[in-house]
Amino acid sequence: MRLDFLNEFEFFTGVPDSLLGPLCSYLYDRFGISDSHIVAANEGNAVGLAAGYHLATGKVPVVYLQNSGEGNVINPLASLMNDQVYGIPCLFIVGWRGEPGVHDEPQHVYQGRVTLRLLEDMDVAAYIIDKTTAESEVAAQLDAFRALWAAGKQTAFVVRKGALEYGGKLAYKNAYPLLREEIIRRVARAAGNGVIVSTTGKASRELFEIRARENDTHARDFLTVGSMGHASSIALAVALYRPEKRVWCIDGDGAALMHLGAMPVIGSRSPRNLIHIVINNQCHETVGGMPTVANTADLCAIARASGYPLALRAEDGQALDDALTQAKAQDGPVFIEVMSSTGARADLGRPTTTAMENKLNFMDYLRHE
Repeated sequence: MRLDFLNEFEFFTGVPDSLLGPLCSYLYDRFGISDSHIVAANEGNAVGLAAGYHLATGKVPVVYLQNSGEGNVINPLASLMNDQVYGIPCLFIVGWRGEPGVHDEPQHVYQGRVTLRLLEDMDVAAYIIDKTTAESEVAAQLDAFRALWAAGKQTAFVVRKGALEYGGKLAYKNAYPLLREEIIRRVARAAGNGVIVSTTGKASRELFEIRARENDTHARDFLTVGSMGHASSIALAVALYRPEKRVWCIDGDGAALMHLGAMPVIGSRSPRNLIHIVINNQCHETVGGMPTVANTADLCAIARASGYPLALRAEDGQALDDALTQAKAQDGPVFIEVMSSTGARADLGRPTTTAMENKLNFMDYLRHE
C-alpha cells in the first residue's frame, strides 16, 4: 500500500515504530522534523498535540504509534478526545505488533491480542490494512471516516507487517564515535557484581550478548522488554529495597524522554546506590531511527534540577571510563549521559532465555548473592 492517501493531511505526530518504517521515512522526507511533523515524547503527548492542532485549525490530525503505545493514549482518548467530552477528531495509524498468528517478541504477544479490542473499547473505529489492501479500499474507508470525524469521533488504520510501501528510507546519523554496544561493554565491566536494569530494544539485546561472549552470568541483569521508559523506575525500586547492591540503569534517550517524570521521582528518593546512564544517540534507533528531541534537550541539567547530586556527560571512551569511576566513588543517584553513534551489528541476536526465566534468575541473584 502506497502512502499517497496521506497527502491530504497536514499535521502528523507520534512515536516511531519499525513496522511503520515506510510511514516514518515518508514523513521525514515530506516534512522533516517541523511544526507539521513532531516526534512526541510519548503517545499521550502526541494526542495532546493532535488536540491542540485541531483546536487551532479545525482540521483532522494524524497520530502514528506502535500498538504498545495504546496504553499511553487511553487516558487522553477517554477524557479529552471522546465525543462525550470535547469531540476532537483524529486519525490514528497503528502498527500491529504481536498480531495473533504472527511470530513476534514476548512483549508484543498479549498487546497484539488486545489491540483491536482496546480501540473498540475507546470507541475508535478501526480498519485493517494489509499487503492486499487496494488504494480504492483505503479511499472508500477515508470517506466513511470523514463522517465520523464530522461527529467528533476518532478512527484508526491498523497496519499489518509489510503492508506499507515507500521508496525512501530514513537515515539519521550523528558524529559521535562510540557505538552503543561498546558503551554497554564498558558499563558492564565497571558494574562488576552490581546489578543492571537495561531498557527495552537493542540495548538489552547487546547486554545479553556481551555477557554470553564473556561467559558471564545473565543473573545480574534485568532485561526490560516492552514498557518503554520505565527501566529507571524499576531500577529505583530495586535500589531502594536492595540498598546493599549497586544498581545500574542503562537507559536510552527516547526511553528517558518518554517518561521524563521518573527523574524527579528518583531525585526525591535519593538512592545512594543508583547510577542512571542514558545512552544518547539522539534517535529512536531500535524502531527505525527517527530523531528524538535529545539533540536539543540538556539531560544533565534536567538531572541536576531533578535532584541528582552529580550529573556527568561523556563523548568518548576515556571520558566514559572516567565518569564511571567517579560515579562509583560518589553517593547517588548519579546521572551519566553518554553520547553515542547510531548503528548496531547486523547479526545482533535476541536473548535465548525467556522473560520469565530472566525475572526468576534476577530475583534469585538479589536474594542470595
